[in-house]
Order: sequence, then C-alpha cells, then structure tokens
Amino acid sequence: MTMTVEERWAQFFRYGPYALLGLATLLGAVAAPLMMTRREMYAAGALLFVVLALQAWWSRAMPRLLAAALAEHAADAEREAGTPVLPEGITAGRVYFALRTALAFALTWLNPFFAIYACLGYFDAGRLLPPRAARAGLMVSAVAVAGSQSGGLPPDSPMQWVVFGALLVFNATLAIGLNHLGAKETEKAEERAETIAALEKALAENAALHAQLVLQAREAGVADERRRLAAEIHDTIAQGLTGIITQLQVVSSTADPGLAREHLDRAQALARRSLGEARRSVQNLSPAALEHDTLPEALKKTVSEWSERTGVTARLTVTGTEEPLHDEVAATLLRIAQEALANTGRHARAARAGVTLSYMGDEVTLDIRDDGRGFDPLAAAPRTSSGGFGLDGMRARAERIAGTVAVESEPGQGTAISARVPLVRHG
Repeated sequence: MTMTVEERWAQFFRYGPYALLGLATLLGAVAAPLMMTRREMYAAGALLFVVLALQAWWSRAMPRLLAAALAEHAADAEREAGTPVLPEGITAGRVYFALRTALAFALTWLNPFFAIYACLGYFDAGRLLPPRAARAGLMVSAVAVAGSQSGGLPPDSPMQWVVFGALLVFNATLAIGLNHLGAKETEKAEERAETIAALEKALAENAALHAQLVLQAREAGVADERRRLAAEIHDTIAQGLTGIITQLQVVSSTADPGLAREHLDRAQALARRSLGEARRSVQNLSPAALEHDTLPEALKKTVSEWSERTGVTARLTVTGTEEPLHDEVAATLLRIAQEALANTGRHARAARAGVTLSYMGDEVTLDIRDDGRGFDPLAAAPRTSSGGFGLDGMRARAERIAGTVAVESEPGQGTAISARVPLVRHG
C-alpha cells in the first residue's frame, strides 16, 4: 500500500533522528582520537545517553503530540489577534526541539560530525515552533552546521572565522528561505483545502436546494394543472350548462312549438360542444373552435354565437397584420374572450359589446368592452357569484404565458377588459 507524503514525513520524524544520530556517532567515533580529548569523549558519551532518552520519549509521545503541533500556525495567528490559544502538545514539541537543538549544538562543539544530527532542525523548526522562534531555531542549527563545515567550533584562526561567517550566512539564508517557502506552500495547501471544503459544502447545499426546487416545481405543476383543469371545466362545462339552462328556461316559458324546437336544438348543440370541450380540456388540447380555424375566425364565431344566444349586439374587430399564433397563446386569448363575454351576459345587462383583437409587433392584445352597468374592480371578489373563476381566472391564464389582464370599470359606466400577451408564432 502506497504511503502518502504526510505518512512518509511522519516516518522520517519518528525514525530519522535515530538514523542521523547513529551515522554521526559512527563517523565521530572514527575521528574522535584525532579531534577529541578523553574528557571530551566522556562528555560526548554522556550527552549521547541524554539524547537517546530524549528521542525515546519523543518517539512515544510524537503520534499524539505532533497532530497538535501541526496546528501551530493557526494558533499563532489567533494569538496575534489577541486570543490566547494553547493546543495540546505544542508546549511539549517546543521543549523537545529546544533540548534536542541544545544537545546537538553541544555535541557538534565537541565533534563536528554531530552536525549531521544537528541538521534535523532544518526539517522540523517550522512544524514545532511559531514563526519567530522557528527562525531562531534555524539560526542555531545553521551555526552548528556552519561550524562543522568550517572545521569545528569554535573557529581557531581569523581565516576560519571568515569561512565560518560565510558558511553561516549561506546556511542561514538557505534554511530560512526554504522554511519560508515551505510555510507559503502550507498556507496555499490549507487555502486549497478550505476552498475544496467550501465548494463541497456549496455543492451539498446546491443539491439540497435543487431537490427542494424540484419538489416545489412538482407541487407548483400539480397546483397549476389543477387550476388549469378547474378553469377549463368552468369555461366549457359550466358555461355550456349555463347556456343549456338558459335555452331550457325559454322552452319552458314559451307556448310556440317552433320557438321551443329552436331552443331545444341550441341546447342540444351546446351540450355536444361542452362534452367535446371537456374531453379536450382533460387531454390538454386546444379548444375545438381552434381545431380548424385561426384565432380571428374562432373569435368571430364565438362572438356571433354569444350575441345570438344572449340577444346583445356584439362585433369583432381585428387590427394589425394577422400572425399565426402558438396554440397556447391562441387558446388563452380565446378562453379569456369566452369568460369575459360570459360574465357580460350574466351580470352586465349590456345592450352592446365589442371585441377587438390587435396584432402589435411583439405582443397581441384582446379588448372586450360593454356598455353595461359596470362595477367597482377593487371591490370585486376573485370568483364570480355563480362560482366561476371570473377576473382571477383570466389573470391566471394570461400569467401562465407571461401576459397580463387589466380591468377598467365604474358603476353605470360599462366595463373594459384588456389582455396583453407576448406574440409567439406558431411552430
């Protein structure tokens, strides 16, 4: 199984110090007779036992403490903002680094080969210490390594001091520069992780919002379909039944067999037409009047039949250049006209009515006017007194295709209803 970069570094920080200490001890022992006095050898041996004890303690404590030490940068940022933070294990990591660096420096002072062990400070100063302390730790490690490279500490000649100074500048610059670059890379990695986490959170929120919108759209679709069916039933069956009742009332009140027969035929035709419209409404098809006719032709027949049935003088006027309209647009305007005329016949007590269909570039308007008794639009109920959908239903139909319905009326001044919808061409 392939280890991650973090796991490889964890292995290095756990076992690397022993390997470097062993290599430094081996090389130092070989060179000791030429470089060290007997007293220095005893001192180095004692220090080695202390270093081994320190490393053994750290190896056992590191798995728990290193995780806390990795939070050092965030802890320092919060501390600089005035919030005291001391994550668990950070103090232990700093103590370990300070003791190890001091012991490594002392060993390097006794034998230059122990700089191999002292260079550990280059690797974990940025992990175990805050930024300012990390630079100090790197400087101490650089002093030990530069001293080893220049022939040992302390330098014993002016030339050795010059070489030591140059090597110290080189080592310190290299160590601090690399540590700075590493810190920047760590910050970028943390920012990328935060960005990814934020993106994942946003995706999760978007998924939840999408699911909610789908549910709302489904519920809105169900509600809209219910309103459509209710309006279609009102515009077909309800109006048809109203017409049939009117014709039958005439039959019941007349003694003229010919007139009775005429009204019975009208009632029968209305019943057949209403049944066909009801079937088409359930199947979401266009009105029967639009099956073979254009909207102006269907409106002309609707106005003529309504006028004949109610006895109210009515006329259709078409203005502008006629355009083939989308089925939904034509059906909406026809239904609005039928509803408006039905309301006029039931409530207006009008003598004349006019319907105007206007093609106006990017929109179509339909105006229905009468000279009836009028009403107060602000006081009008959303549903008609007969249980129909009235003005509210007309507005709902227009809004489904991004249109509007406006009403102008005053008591005794007649009524004008104007529907404006986008001109969407057929096909």
